[in-house]
Amino acid sequence: MQRRKFVAAAAMAALSTAAYGHQESAARHPEEENEVYELRVYTMMRGGKVRVLQDYLKTALIPALNRMGAKKVGVFTAQGGVEPAQIYVLIPHSSFQSYATHFQELKMDKAYQTAAEAYHKVSEGDKVFERYTSELMIAFDGIPQMKTYGDGQRFFELRTYQGYSDDAVRRKVRMFDKDELDIFYDVDLNPVFFGHVVAGHSLPKLTYMLAFESMEQRGESWGKFVRDPRWGKISKLPEYANTVSKIERVYLDPMEISQI
Repeated sequence: MQRRKFVAAAAMAALSTAAYGHQESAARHPEEENEVYELRVYTMMRGGKVRVLQDYLKTALIPALNRMGAKKVGVFTAQGGVEPAQIYVLIPHSSFQSYATHFQELKMDKAYQTAAEAYHKVSEGDKVFERYTSELMIAFDGIPQMKTYGDGQRFFELRTYQGYSDDAVRRKVRMFDKDELDIFYDVDLNPVFFGHVVAGHSLPKLTYMLAFESMEQRGESWGKFVRDPRWGKISKLPEYANTVSKIERVYLDPMEISQI
């Protein structure tokens, strides 16, 4: 028990500085705490190992995370015939405390340990994935909780904005919170989550996900956004100048087991 408390305290202390820009959330959304998101990207082995990972996620990890309070776990494949295949797993946590303790909770979850036994005993010569990356994000104040949509919104766009400095990314986060998110909703750029990345690679940056019915609807909505006079006005404000130095984009299809 003491070790679990130490792990949680250490993780929260290490992240507190990176997350300080979101402390006003309690005032703006008193009933909602900013969620914390872990985004994993698995680079698979060639030759049909995707099913093995999918079975592990379906029977072991996702049910365990649901029991721990992670209500909606997203699992996606990248479009475009990427080889080797990449699997994206989005795990929401209610707080840093939840994220910091979930590894220990998995160790004590007998149902998880039983369901995951075969997966964990895979030999090196038969390994499932080459490697996976993991990034940790805190939700924006303007959208502190993940949003989900109907079955029709099953085409996703994941966008990452890198900034040249921490201040540049903080200003871009503020731009979304204060001005852009309202336009997004009005033009059907349907936000799933917006996250300020506090741990991962290629920092500083932010990442967000949008949901659409199709690529055609995506194009229509982005067209409405760039033509919106509000965007034309705020994009010229000096406080938002030079906030984005690089944009990365990937289109995602949900796997059958995805809860998003």
